[in-house]
Amino acid sequence: MNPPNRRALSVAIALGVFALGLSGCATGPQVEQPGVPARGPVLPPAFPPQDIVGRWGLAAYHKEEDRARTETAAAGQCKQPYVITLGPSGGVMMHLADEATPTELRLKGGPGGKTYIGPADGEAGGAQDREVVLFDGRILILRWMDSEVQGRYGTMVYVRCGTAGAKPAATKPKPKPRTAPPPPRPAQ
Repeated sequence: MNPPNRRALSVAIALGVFALGLSGCATGPQVEQPGVPARGPVLPPAFPPQDIVGRWGLAAYHKEEDRARTETAAAGQCKQPYVITLGPSGGVMMHLADEATPTELRLKGGPGGKTYIGPADGEAGGAQDREVVLFDGRILILRWMDSEVQGRYGTMVYVRCGTAGAKPAATKPKPKPRTAPPPPRPAQ
């Protein structure tokens, strides 16, 4: 082989070895990447969102022994109720911790028959969720899952306004309509 061909062959071999070396980098030992954790089955909540839509008196407690007193205080808040409405995509409009505007939240079923209220983009029992401690149609008790938020806000007690147990709004009695006296009867 003459020198120019030898040089071309050397360059071709060098490029081939370089290419093999690069491909080895791509197919060398692989570090095992953790996969996305498998989500468990989506469980239904214990009740539909429509069941908590309405006007609620709201109060909170930090100690369990204050619960009964807090329920009474919440019922007294119906003159300035907390309003829960249906969201545009089937959730409920409520406030997240430290948020000034309501956000659409979902009711999510969790293990053991528990129900949580929180953002749709998370599993039941996530940091922004609230666990439904009690719901009987008249009283809704929610506990924050984030311990720091729970420490600030306490356990939330909602008492439905306008039902038994809530103080009805004071109204004036309607006056009775006046009727004309009956005409005098002729003497017989």
